[in-house]
Amino acid sequence: MKSSLLALSLLAGTMLAPSASFAGQAPDATSDPDIPISSKDRVYAAEQFSNTVSVTNPSTNKLLGVIRLGDPQPGNLSPLYRGQVLVHGMGFSPDHKTLAVVSIGSNSVTFIDTATNAVKHTTYVGRSPHEAFFTPDGNEVWVTVRGEDYISVIDAHSYEEKLRIKVPAGPGMQIFSPDGKYGYVCSSFNPETVVVSVADHQIVGHIKQESPFCPNIAATPDGKQVWFTLKDTGKTQVFNAEAPFDLIKTIDTGPITNHVNIVHNANGDFAYISVGGLNQVKVYRTDNFQQVATIPVGNLPHGVWPSGDGTRVYVGLENADALAAIDTQTNKVIATIPIGQAPQAVNYVPNAVPEGDGMQNLQPLGVAGDVTHLALHAPNAKQDGVAPTSVSLFDQGLSQVLQASVTGLEPKKPYILALSARADGSGDLQPLASFTTNPAGSAIVNAVGPIRQIVQSSEKAERRYLVITAAGDKKPGEVVQIEAK
Repeated sequence: MKSSLLALSLLAGTMLAPSASFAGQAPDATSDPDIPISSKDRVYAAEQFSNTVSVTNPSTNKLLGVIRLGDPQPGNLSPLYRGQVLVHGMGFSPDHKTLAVVSIGSNSVTFIDTATNAVKHTTYVGRSPHEAFFTPDGNEVWVTVRGEDYISVIDAHSYEEKLRIKVPAGPGMQIFSPDGKYGYVCSSFNPETVVVSVADHQIVGHIKQESPFCPNIAATPDGKQVWFTLKDTGKTQVFNAEAPFDLIKTIDTGPITNHVNIVHNANGDFAYISVGGLNQVKVYRTDNFQQVATIPVGNLPHGVWPSGDGTRVYVGLENADALAAIDTQTNKVIATIPIGQAPQAVNYVPNAVPEGDGMQNLQPLGVAGDVTHLALHAPNAKQDGVAPTSVSLFDQGLSQVLQASVTGLEPKKPYILALSARADGSGDLQPLASFTTNPAGSAIVNAVGPIRQIVQSSEKAERRYLVITAAGDKKPGEVVQIEAK
């Protein structure tokens, strides 16, 4: 199938883009041909609070619909509930026929047919899996089981777990070298990335992470480098993809550094990194690590994936319920597409729908598109349109899931997100959530309740305002951020 795909892409390149360079995009090798953007391609996003996978046509940058894997709250709290919860991670097969979608809350990997959007199988693994990806030969799916200390290796044909690879506790994500020789596994709980031989599933290398919390990792198509992000310290690290797997570079990228992916084009190889606390995507050369662009994209950018020809990068905006399309020649956003709630991982799959319109089994966005946005800033800060903390209220029907992307606070300090009867935060406060900032002075904070009805009430007696306070002795302390007007 791969040879027929390559032949198809070569034909498409000849007919549609004679000037296109032929150099594969991650996760494939540089020797693989580019695949020009077409209506047969799809962009998928895993959406955590609506429990959906959105499906977008990149030729028009239009949402086609969603694959609904589960229900919002409170339906998914039932003891008889059978759907998926916290749809989060995503990978796709080398033949572009299958998505593997990870749901953290239901400990599952759901395999979806890209041509028909139909669920083919669901495999249940250990506690809190995070990401899944196919080996380059298409025979195995490796799932990082972040709540435990192993990689679950699933047979890609039978969908059954065949073995477990023991790794440092809290594996965050794995990606493979383009030649299929190595699997690179970073950790979310321990400051150590390991390299695993795909042939015999043995650990053959260790790389020290500067901090424990790595959510994402990517290999360059030339097989020379591996990049991984550190969400807790706001850094990105690069190491040699071949033994002795030595560290090459550490880059300060910014608070809530999320995902990284690689684009190859006529100008070289570039790493695109989503920085959630800055609402930006930063672009770096992979040869000299020079930053060449800073792209404002929208609230809390998360997943990142290039098109099959590297002319675009798609970015999930977690606190904006949207997908941003970036032109990699101009490094500017050319489209923002409404999708489901809190997109996490993003995959661009070329030729996902070889025939037909690919509309089977898709549903309208519905309540998954309902969200309210707020912002918080320091009490005396100037209203310059850029607030350090963005807040989204994802509608679940009777209630909302609140998610705050908090930045601009002191590192490693305890704080409280609370409701106040006064806009300046004075008077009695009702705590919603306690949290501690990471070493970059940021945090992702969640709460659940009928919050939108309270903070948007037209009745002055009932109106409440979101605030962040220092954590005092058994009660809120000094107000450090208030709701923007």
